[in-house]
Amino acid sequence: MEQLRQTLRDSAAARWTALAVVSFTMLCGYYLTDVMAPLKGLLEGQLHWDSSEYGFFTSAYGWFNVFLLMLIVGGIILDKMGVRFTGLMAAMIMVAGTTLKYWAVSTHALDGQTWHILFWDFNAQVLMAGLGFAIFGVGVEIAGITVSKIIVKWFKGKELALAMGLEMATARLGTALALSTSLPLAKAFNNVSTPILVCLIMLCIGLIAFFIYTFMDKKLDASQVAFDKANNTVDDEEAFRISDIWNIVSNKGWWYIAILCVLFYSAVFPFLKYATDLMVQKFHINEDWAGLIPAMLPFGTIILTPFFGNLYDRKGKGATIMIVGAILLIFVHTFFTIPFLTHWIFAILLILVLGIGFSLVPSAMWPSVPKIIPEKQLGTAYSLVFWVQNWGLMGVPALIGWVLNKYCFIGYFAVMGTGFTTTTGDQITQVVASDNVVYEVKTVGEISRRNDDVKVLEFIKNDKGDITSVVTAAQDTISTDYISKKSLKKAIKKNEIRVTQYSFSDKGKIEKFVTNKGEKVSKFNNVFSFYNYMLPMMIFTSLGLLALLFAFLLKTEDRKKGYGLELPNIKK
Repeated sequence: MEQLRQTLRDSAAARWTALAVVSFTMLCGYYLTDVMAPLKGLLEGQLHWDSSEYGFFTSAYGWFNVFLLMLIVGGIILDKMGVRFTGLMAAMIMVAGTTLKYWAVSTHALDGQTWHILFWDFNAQVLMAGLGFAIFGVGVEIAGITVSKIIVKWFKGKELALAMGLEMATARLGTALALSTSLPLAKAFNNVSTPILVCLIMLCIGLIAFFIYTFMDKKLDASQVAFDKANNTVDDEEAFRISDIWNIVSNKGWWYIAILCVLFYSAVFPFLKYATDLMVQKFHINEDWAGLIPAMLPFGTIILTPFFGNLYDRKGKGATIMIVGAILLIFVHTFFTIPFLTHWIFAILLILVLGIGFSLVPSAMWPSVPKIIPEKQLGTAYSLVFWVQNWGLMGVPALIGWVLNKYCFIGYFAVMGTGFTTTTGDQITQVVASDNVVYEVKTVGEISRRNDDVKVLEFIKNDKGDITSVVTAAQDTISTDYISKKSLKKAIKKNEIRVTQYSFSDKGKIEKFVTNKGEKVSKFNNVFSFYNYMLPMMIFTSLGLLALLFAFLLKTEDRKKGYGLELPNIKK
C-alpha cells in the first residue's frame, strides 16, 4: 500500500512535466498577444492605420473580458467544471479569435470601408481585427487563470512560486519571440499578416498540447481519490458557491493585489505595445532592429522570474519583493521621460532594469493569492484579478494612442531620397491639408529624411547673422526651425548632421501628398508619422507611483491579518 501514500503530484517528474505542457500552451498565447507590437509602422504604411486606430485595436483585448464580464464567467466555470473542461474551452476560443483576426488583416474585402455603428464611424478592418483580438483575449485570459489553478493543484506546499515563475518565464518567451521575429517575418513575406498566420499555427499546436495534459490531470485526480481512500481522508471543503464571490471582493488584501496588478501590468504591457515605436522615434534606431531592444525585457524575465520565485518559496519576503519591483518600474519610466537621453545604450540599460522589475512583482504577486483566498475560490479569485487587470490593458493602450495623436505629433518623415519620395521614387511637391488648402513644398527644409547621414556643405545666415538653414551634401536645405539648438551646435562643431528630426511644418492635418507627376499619394505610402513620447512616458511613470503605494498598503494589510506574505511557501 506504499504507493497509495502519495499522489501523482508527489512525483517531481510528473508535476514538472505537467507544468511544461501547460506552459507551452501559454507561450503560444502570449506570442499572439504581442505579435502586432513591432508592426505599428507597417500597419500605418500598408493598411493605412493611424495611432488612434492602433490604440483602439490594441484596447480590444479587454472588450469582452471587461464589459461582458467574460473573465468572471470563466472563473466561475473553472471552479464549477474544473481545469480540463475550462482549459480546452479557452484554447479553442484563442484559435477562433486568431482566425478572425488573421482574416481581417489579410483580406482586401474590407479595404476603404467605414462602418457607422450607433454614434461612431469605424474603420471596418480595424474593427474586425479588434473583434478577433477581443475573442482571443477572452481565451488567453481564461487560459491564464486555468493554468494558475493547475499550478496550485500540482505545487501547493511545494515549489509553488518557482513553478509560477517558470510558467511566466515560458509565457514571456512567447512575448520575446513576438517582439523579435514579428517585423522580420512581415518584411520577409512583404505582408503584415504573416506573423499572425504563424501565431495561428502555433495556437493549434498549443491546443493539442493542452489536450495531452488532460490525460495527466485525470491520473492526478485518480491518484488523489486512491490516496484519500487509503488514508481514510475526507474532503470536508465545501464546493464553490456563487455567494463566495462576496467573500473575495470583501477581502481588502485581495483588492490591494488586484489594484497593484492592474497598475503594474498597465505600465508594462501597454508600454511594450509602443516600445518598438519609441525606439525608432526617440532613440533613432533603425526599425528593422528596433524590436530587438524591447525583446530583451521578456528574455530577462525568463531567467529572473523563476529565480525570484524560488527566493520567495525558500526565504519569503513576498510583499517586499513587490515593493522593490514597483520602485524599479518608476525608475525606468522616469528616465525614459528625460528628453536628452537618446542614445541607444540608455534604451538597452533601461529595458534590462525594467526586466528585473517585471520579474520581481509577478514572481511574488501570483503565489500570494492562495495565501489570501481559499483554494475552492481560487479560480474565481484569479479571474476577478484578471478582470480588474483587463481594465488597464484595455484602457491604457487606447489612452496612449489618443495622446500621441492629439498632443505628441511631430510631423511626417520620408524613408529615403531628396525630401519626401514615394515607393516609386517620385518626389512629393505638394501637400494637401484637411482644409483642402494646397501647400507647395519648395524646399527640403520643411520636410526630412530618416536614417541618412549627410555632410554639411554650408550654413545660410540672415541679415542678423543668425543661421537659418543648413545645406547638406545631398543638396538638402534644412530649416533650423526644426533643428534643436544642441543638434545645431553639434553639427557646426563636427561639420556633419544626422537628418532624423526635421518635419514638414504641418498646416492642419495632412490628407495626401502630390508628386511631381501630379499623382496623389496616400500620406501613409512610405511616409511615416513621428511622435514625441515624453507625455506617454509620464503617464506610465504615474502608474508606477500608484503601484508602489498599493504595494505598501498590501504589506501593511499582511501585518494586520497575518497572511504570511513575508513567509516562505515551502512547508517543511
